[in-house]
Amino acid sequence: MGFAITIKRPGGAEQLTAVDRPPQNPGPGEIRLRHEAIGVNFIDIYHRSGLYPLPDPAIPGVEGVGRIEAVGEGVDGLDVGQRVAYAGVPGAYAATRLLPAWRAVPLADDADGRIVAASLLRGLTAHMLLTCTFRVQAGTTLLVHAAAGGLGTILTRWARDLEARVIGTVGSPDKAAIAMECGADHVIVGRDTDYAQEIHALTQGRGVDFAIDGIGGTTLPQTLGCVRRFGTVASIGEAGGPIAPITATDLGPVRSLTFARHSVMAYASMREIYPEAAKAVLAMIERGIAVPVSADYPLREAARAHRDLETGRTTGAVLLIP
Repeated sequence: MGFAITIKRPGGAEQLTAVDRPPQNPGPGEIRLRHEAIGVNFIDIYHRSGLYPLPDPAIPGVEGVGRIEAVGEGVDGLDVGQRVAYAGVPGAYAATRLLPAWRAVPLADDADGRIVAASLLRGLTAHMLLTCTFRVQAGTTLLVHAAAGGLGTILTRWARDLEARVIGTVGSPDKAAIAMECGADHVIVGRDTDYAQEIHALTQGRGVDFAIDGIGGTTLPQTLGCVRRFGTVASIGEAGGPIAPITATDLGPVRSLTFARHSVMAYASMREIYPEAAKAVLAMIERGIAVPVSADYPLREAARAHRDLETGRTTGAVLLIP
């Protein structure tokens, strides 16, 4: 008998509960996948809290790695027993799941499934931010908040591979060491730090070209003050609390900023982009640009994984293992 983790009602981690869920037969254009590893992301917490509601049966989780157990009508190029990865589709917190076949990215048998499950969604986010939101290249200076977290580490590694200069922020000296190991040129430590003052000191008053803010809350207004004129700010999350309204005056004309609120879920839903972007991410993973796995939990302990992620007790990525 299979099982899944569902959200009883919007709220805290205690709302995650295990329910019996027998394997389902795939319909046309679908496959059934048996998971070997499932990535845990902040969007799972947003789904659980009700910030981004899920339709019933409300199974969170948007990425994983596994083997195909069954193939629906009209599916070409994928076979039973084949190993695949995917990202961007809710429903991952389950022993088995149905998946649109076009979302499945073939994976070599010798690939490290734990690293891929931890890195694919974050890698797609990095691909979106560094190639679409702002084209990062040699000489670009960027600010990465939470640089020791799952997304922060892959952003830092990928940006440094592009010969960019990375300034990271973290909450503790231990996390600063992680960010430096990932290639950050400078790390600002402390959640109560005046980020704008520190950034302007590090950039001789110019500011960064591109700032990536997944913290939200009271941090985002500070982030706006860290960026040069005609630079770009990307707001990609609310780990530190709800985002206060941003007005046109906050962005310009004095600051003359570009403000982006791009969604990796929207990016991954674009059939003309997703397959090639996913291949690019897997290529980077093969080169060692990936998210380190800090902890894995049995799938039935998803609530504990959520609590540890929310309270900052983890660095890198968190996995669930069915």
